[in-house]
Amino acid sequence: MSRKKPSIKEVAALAGVSIATVSNVFSGRKPVNDELKESVHKAARELGYQLDRAASQLRSGRTRIIAVIVPDLTDTFFATIVSRLETAASAEGYDVIVASSHNNRAVESSRLKALLAWRPEGLIAVPCSSTMPPELKEARSTLPMVLVDRVAAEGAIADTVTIDNREAGEIAARHLLERGHQNIAIGVSDLDHPPILERTEGAAAIIEAQTGKRPTILNLGSDITAGTRTLLDWMERNPLPEAIIALTNVTTLSVLSALAEHRIDIPSRASVVAFDDYAWMSARNTGLTAIRQPVDKIAETAWRRLLQRIEGDSKAPVTPAVLNASLIVRASVRDLEAGEDMHSQTHTPAPRDSASAEGQEKKIH
Repeated sequence: MSRKKPSIKEVAALAGVSIATVSNVFSGRKPVNDELKESVHKAARELGYQLDRAASQLRSGRTRIIAVIVPDLTDTFFATIVSRLETAASAEGYDVIVASSHNNRAVESSRLKALLAWRPEGLIAVPCSSTMPPELKEARSTLPMVLVDRVAAEGAIADTVTIDNREAGEIAARHLLERGHQNIAIGVSDLDHPPILERTEGAAAIIEAQTGKRPTILNLGSDITAGTRTLLDWMERNPLPEAIIALTNVTTLSVLSALAEHRIDIPSRASVVAFDDYAWMSARNTGLTAIRQPVDKIAETAWRRLLQRIEGDSKAPVTPAVLNASLIVRASVRDLEAGEDMHSQTHTPAPRDSASAEGQEKKIH
């Protein structure tokens, strides 16, 4: 004989609280102090109680579900955003369902239809291309949503959260130019993505203005292996540039893989500026100078704006939130002006703003 499922009444009795308190803990409708929350969760675990979300939805008319779609969950940048959103949503009593479009518009359309079938209370989306999915256009009038990263803020159908991508490209290019580099290549993933196009234009404009020639643009795609092969093929036919700017963490890995296969030392034979900043970038013999995106702030800003929309802020105009990237200086850029190899230095100059164990951070506001 199967055991009867424990009830909310039994959870309340074991936790020593009211049924309303248990309901508020699981629904998030009203705040409950941490001590009572822990008592309720402990009682629920001991009894094996699980909230019947379907019944709860029928009673309240709310799902307490947030939908999130990103282009690629294997990409550390997107995975980090999802993780931060899950933490923020959980703290407010929401659950998160996540889907990946695999950088494919047809898959994106299918995934969005599946997500919307859950009747989420809000949606955070990173589109996989510059073409806005029709599912989002149709849902914008009834579903609170925030668009993140791969969007153009101007003319957007919903609130957006991005970084100043043009400025980020400029920061990378300026750092190389200040150290005497003239022959610079830029590794891009897909120029159809607004942030990649803006980073490229920002970097290329400064390089051309100071050197009199456009930098080489290397289309490496969003797959590490394919990008590595593309760069290797290009290197077979062209002289090695003095420096390479990699505009995503994926293209950074493609660049590093191609240079490693040819045993090209960084920075004595080629300087590298990476994009995004993760622990592995400093856990190398030659730490990577990188453009750091404020990933935590991106997720926090997206969540807070979505929550405002969910809670009734529907009359406010669509607003863009534009955050700033910062430069983390490590050892992957050779200082040609000083005529020295930064890889051999044991001490780096004091940063203009702040320093950390990971490297020197120059914040651009």
